Amino acid sequence: MKKQIEVIKKEYNSLKIELEKPEVISNSQKMKEIGKRMTELEEIMKKIKELENIEKNMRENAEIVNEEKDSELKEMALSENLHLSQKKEQVENELKALLIPKDPNDSKNVIVEIRAGAGGEESALFAADLFRMYSRYAEKNGWKVSLLSSSQTSIGGFKEIILNIEGRDVYKKMKYESGVHRVQRIPKTEKAGRIHTSTATVAVLPEAEEIDVKIDPSNLRIDTFCSSGPGGQSVNTTHSAVRITHLPTGMTVICQDEKSQQKNKEKAMKVLRARLLAAAEEKRIREIGETRRSQIGTGDRSEKIRTYNFPQDRITDHRLKENWSHIQDILDGNLEKVIDRLAEEDLKRKIMQK
Repeated sequence: MKKQIEVIKKEYNSLKIELEKPEVISNSQKMKEIGKRMTELEEIMKKIKELENIEKNMRENAEIVNEEKDSELKEMALSENLHLSQKKEQVENELKALLIPKDPNDSKNVIVEIRAGAGGEESALFAADLFRMYSRYAEKNGWKVSLLSSSQTSIGGFKEIILNIEGRDVYKKMKYESGVHRVQRIPKTEKAGRIHTSTATVAVLPEAEEIDVKIDPSNLRIDTFCSSGPGGQSVNTTHSAVRITHLPTGMTVICQDEKSQQKNKEKAMKVLRARLLAAAEEKRIREIGETRRSQIGTGDRSEKIRTYNFPQDRITDHRLKENWSHIQDILDGNLEKVIDRLAEEDLKRKIMQK
């Protein structure tokens, strides 16, 4: 860690000098880039100084113990060093966490895709519950939610719903939600009172800017058609719905919620960029030999991550092997306790791997 600290100090001092150069001062983009990095480093530098002050005080106390003849002063120095050694361990752990390279996607907005899985209508109703949970969680965090696309069933569920969540550090928190969510309960459609098990899949994709993903317009096929509602009936006589197919990958995105064809096209392109970025990231991970299963925050869609057991009023996160009660409270958007535990465990793993 000492080498890393020296590298950080050197970079920080170098950037301070850069900020004073006239050619940098006159370049707003460069100033913005350096300023952003300086802000990141200042948090680390503050922790480094705290650690160095603790070590300095411990050395001074050690000198008192070795050189002082007054037994009372020696005892005070020993007692203080015992307290400082505990504080030092805490600060070192905090510094280790800060020195772990940040996921560049953490600050991004997200595209969340929720799809009904096994379980027919009940699965679609559960997908609607998840949509409501994430919408309320976003609201509690001061994030903005926009509906990009949806396919609703006749009784209020969703075969698929895609939303855009914008705000501070959205991906940093929401990335833990990717995977298969399972529900065990008596469906509204069940007359005999039997408990059914259904699933819905969630994919959380970092939103991609145009500079992140270059798309050649010649690689796109864009079709327009009339929007349809639950059951497939036509709800619009104009060709406002848009289907975009990315020919090299075969990816298809459909948006029909807006009355404007242009707005549907813009939303579809947003989803397509996010999917292409996610696919590129998955390929990169495979190439460097890592697996998604080794990282708690990047579970893929085929991995069962959580069970919502209504009869027992229990939510189980299978990655943590931990349970929470009060399902309805969590489905009302109070997801912090689950997300925070996942983030905490993720950080522990990264520190151990370091």
